[in-house]
Amino acid sequence: MLTVAVLISGTGSNLRALLEAARHPDFPARVVVVGADRDADGLAHAEEFGIPSFTVPWHEHDSRESWGEELGRQLAVWTPDLVVLSGLMRLLPPALVAEYSPRLINTHPAYLPEFPGAHGVRDALAAGVTETGASVIVVDDGVDSGPILAQERVPVLPDDSEHSLHDRIKPVERRLLIDVVRRIATGELPLNTASSTLS
Repeated sequence: MLTVAVLISGTGSNLRALLEAARHPDFPARVVVVGADRDADGLAHAEEFGIPSFTVPWHEHDSRESWGEELGRQLAVWTPDLVVLSGLMRLLPPALVAEYSPRLINTHPAYLPEFPGAHGVRDALAAGVTETGASVIVVDDGVDSGPILAQERVPVLPDDSEHSLHDRIKPVERRLLIDVVRRIATGELPLNTASSTLS
């Protein structure tokens, strides 16, 4: 059984989808802990599902490295096989990435390498493209630049707002994330190979 730690910053909609999938007896992974960089609304999902949680507040640390060290200490307690960044709005420091990658994955609301960064949906609309997408990637030291594990196109409609487009991307993100976690757990998607071969 693959053990998974999930890190969040916000409402945790992807987290909830993963928790619901993992509730089924035939799903080969279990969320063992949920962490956040603030008092995030999504921590309520962990409580509802009886999953332990922790918070490492960003504002209590004087550097990204210090914050990352404490985050690493909290994760180490649970020795997760996989760490999922699910809306965590902070870049992890290189030392923590090095410790967990390629067992460190993230979702992104764009068809990478198109529109990386914190505003992928907004940037797609601003560019006037007719389609964008969702991706699941291995986290590296760059910004949404790691090897792509799964992705799918999502059309941009003429009357789309950032909100309406994001609302259509989110279900695709959730489905891709659940499938990637399942395939990692069953060995269909091995992460013990060089990460550069995973795309």
